Amino acid sequence: MVEKAGDGRARQSPTYQRPGWLIVRVINPLMRRLGAASTLQVPRRISGTPQRAPVNILELDGERYLVSVRGRTEWVRNVRAAGHCTVERRGQHDRHRAVEVSGDRREAVLAAYRDRWGKGQVRRLLDDLPDPADHPTFRLDPLDRVEPPR
Repeated sequence: MVEKAGDGRARQSPTYQRPGWLIVRVINPLMRRLGAASTLQVPRRISGTPQRAPVNILELDGERYLVSVRGRTEWVRNVRAAGHCTVERRGQHDRHRAVEVSGDRREAVLAAYRDRWGKGQVRRLLDDLPDPADHPTFRLDPLDRVEPPR
């Protein structure tokens, strides 16, 4: 998305809100360990090693959705490349085919996501990137359940 700067020059609008050090190094690991959020696991595009990120999974109309409130993150790029992901929650590992949604469906999912989690930081992130196209959204179609390693 290109916007006009105050002096008339075109400038690129931000499409990614980078998390700060505290979020990355303290809060996200704590959220994963406490089970306060689900953990997304997806193979990285180049190395194939697993990337893990805490996420909120939205259930809407009998389907599950994954929304990137920070915009076009690395995990979004990895999910697009892989086409699948694993979501871990309290010891259960569920594999999903990730199908990106757009248009009216994405807007409905974002509205429901905002209703569910749109306070504090999530609200600020959604407000900072107001264009729905800046929030990649995926429907998670179940593949199978994977037993966690013991």
